[in-house]
Parts: sequence; structure tokens; C-alpha cells
Amino acid sequence: MNTAAHIVVAITPSARVIINYGTGETEMRRLDGRPVAGTVVPIPPTAPTWGTTEARATLAPTGYAPQRWRLAAIPAVLLTAAIRTCGPRRRRFRRLVQLACSGRLLTPATSAQAKYAVRAVRRASYAMPTGWACLEESTAAAVLLALAGRRAEWRHGLATDPVRLHAWLVDAQGKPVEEPQDTLLYTPTYTPDGPGPARRSRKENAT
Repeated sequence: MNTAAHIVVAITPSARVIINYGTGETEMRRLDGRPVAGTVVPIPPTAPTWGTTEARATLAPTGYAPQRWRLAAIPAVLLTAAIRTCGPRRRRFRRLVQLACSGRLLTPATSAQAKYAVRAVRRASYAMPTGWACLEESTAAAVLLALAGRRAEWRHGLATDPVRLHAWLVDAQGKPVEEPQDTLLYTPTYTPDGPGPARRSRKENAT
């Protein structure tokens, strides 16, 4: 579905990165090119790193997670793998984004629950074959939280130098969960509420 409602136009210091969350297509264009309809997200400049801070696709499992979380992570990983594999390849990205945001109406997870979910999924998926990266891992963690009746604050975003994409979870304070410090270089371009930076929580909006 190629509509403006699913498109993010990330404005970097040197180019525009167009991410279509409906089709999974990503395109880079010059800043002086033809305008594109969509949600505009300015990407702040960062100090040159020469590629030395690129986030790894997946991280090794570390830290404690209760057994119930480790056991529940197995069906969450299997479900994510099935959704990833079944269906047209061109819509794989869209399917995973929708799955990652499927629990958006649930009660927000606590910081501890988000941490346990990420740790448990990393343990359950550590032996997954090539192709299992941050998108699949963070989606499976979001699924695990949804199975527990909790909303995952899932993020997909972009960083520059070089331009790269990443997916991760944040806690109630907006801090990346079980992620390296370099994740702070990424600007969120999609959240459970849709394209663009994170909205205020429903609890905040009600006050």
C-alpha cells in the first residue's frame, strides 16, 4: 500500500531517506529533489564516526531472565519467524512492522518486563539462521510482551554516517532496552502509533 500515511521522509544533513512502511521500500534522494508526501522527520547531524559505531544485526544473550519468560520466548520467536517467512517476500518488512505493533492498545510494559523480554528472545533466537537481525529480534520481543498482555515500545529508526536503519525497544522512560550506547545515535521514524517520532503515551494524553 503506497500511500503517504505509511511514508516517512527522513531529512538528513545531506539527503532525504524515504521509508515506505507499507511496502518496505527505502530510497535515498537529493535534498533538492521533487517533494515527497509523507511524515517528515528531521535527522540531527552526528559527529563523524567513519562507520566505527555501526550497530550489530543481533547481540549475544546476556543477563538474567526468569524461566517463564525464556519459555514463552520460544513461541514468540517461532511466530515471528513464521510471519517473516510466509507470504510474499516483498511484503516481509510490512508484516514484521505490523506484528511488532500488534500490542499497541495493551497496558505499557514496565522496564523490567521489557528487559526480560529482550533477554529471553535473544536466548531463544541465538541459533537462528542468517537473516535474523534486529528487526526480527525486536519484533519477537514485542510479540512476547503482547503474549504477556503488555505493550512494547517498539522503535524503528535511522542514523547517519553512514545512513543505516535499526529496530529496538525502549522502556517507559524512552531508554533503549538492552542496547549498546550507540543506539542513541538513531532517530525513531516509526513507533507503535505509526510513522514519525514517538507520540505521548495514552496515560499522558489523558491527564
